[in-house]
Amino acid sequence: MTLTFLCPHLRIAGGVRAILTYADRLTALGHTVTVVVPAHGILSTLRLRRAGARPEWLPGFRARIRWVRRWTAEGLPDGDAVVATAWQSAPVVAAAPARCGAKFYLVQHYESLYHGAPDVVDATYRLPLRKIVISTWLRDVMRERFGSDAEVLVTPVDLELFRPGALAVESPRPRVLMLHHEYAWKGVADGLEAVRRARRAVPTLHLVGFGVKAPADPTVYDEFHANPPQQGLGAVYASADIYLCPSWDEGLGMPPMEAMACGAALVTYDNGGCRDYARDGETALVARRRDVADLAVKLERLATDDELRGRIARTGQAFVRTAFHWSRAVRRLEALLRNADSPAC
Repeated sequence: MTLTFLCPHLRIAGGVRAILTYADRLTALGHTVTVVVPAHGILSTLRLRRAGARPEWLPGFRARIRWVRRWTAEGLPDGDAVVATAWQSAPVVAAAPARCGAKFYLVQHYESLYHGAPDVVDATYRLPLRKIVISTWLRDVMRERFGSDAEVLVTPVDLELFRPGALAVESPRPRVLMLHHEYAWKGVADGLEAVRRARRAVPTLHLVGFGVKAPADPTVYDEFHANPPQQGLGAVYASADIYLCPSWDEGLGMPPMEAMACGAALVTYDNGGCRDYARDGETALVARRRDVADLAVKLERLATDDELRGRIARTGQAFVRTAFHWSRAVRRLEALLRNADSPAC
C-alpha cells in the first residue's frame, strides 16, 4: 500500500513517537509511507528540505519525510490511505481528493479538553473519517459525545527500549519518579502535594523528576534528569520503586506504561486512558481523578507496604509487556488501512 500520515512535528513526544513508529514499521513491511510535516514558513521549509531533516531521536527511521509550508488537501500525495493524527490535520484529510485514498483519523487524546478552541476541535470528531483511537476511554468519548464508532488500537511500549536494568543509585528509598511538565493538566502540582503528604509517614521518600525542561525551582525534586536520552530513559524508570502519574486526563499515557515495563509500581489518577492498563489493586493503585488526598493515600500505601509494592510492580510489568506488542499493533493497523470498505465513522 501507499500510505500518508500527517504529523504535526518531529520533536520527541509520546503521540509523535507512535505516529513515526507506525510509519517506520509499515515501511519495513514493504509499504510506501510518507510522513507530511509542516515546517511553518518558506525559509524553514526550504532549509529542512535541503537538509533532509529526519527524526534523529529515532535512529534508522525508514519512512519518507515530506516537509511542507502548511498542510493542504490538494498537496497531499496519491495513495491508498491517508491518516490525520491531530485535530489540526483532520479537516485537511476530510477535504482530501479521492486520489489520496481512504481517510482515517488517529485520535490520541480528547484534544478539546486542552488544545485549541473546544467547539473547533469537537467539530473534527464529527468529520466523515474512519476513527482509530488509542484507548477504550477515547472510544467511549467518541460514542457518547459524537455518536461515532471507533477502532481501539492501544499504543504499545517499545520493549527493547524500556526494560529492567536500573541506574546505580545510592539514594534513600523508596524512589518515586514523576514526569515534570509545564502543562497544568499534567498535574505536577498535585503530585508534589501528594508527595508532601506521603512524607509525613515516609520521610525517606526520594522524589525523582524527569522531563524535557528542568523546573524553575530545582529544589522541588531531590533528583532531576533533564531531557534524558532515549536510550537512557529506561534506566531512569527502572531505578524507581514507584511511578507517580498525577495527570488529570490522558488519551493513554505512555510514561506510566514505560515505567511499568521497567518494573516500577504505578500510582495514578483515574485519568481515562490509564484504564487499559491500570487495574486498581492489581496492576496499579488508582486514585479518584483530581483527588489529591486520595492520591496521597495511595502513594503512602505503596511507599510503606513492601509486599504490596512488589506485587503491583510484578503484575503491572507482566501485563504491559504481554497485553500490547508492536508487531501485533502494526499488523492490526495494516489490516484496518487495507480493509477500508466499511462506512466512514
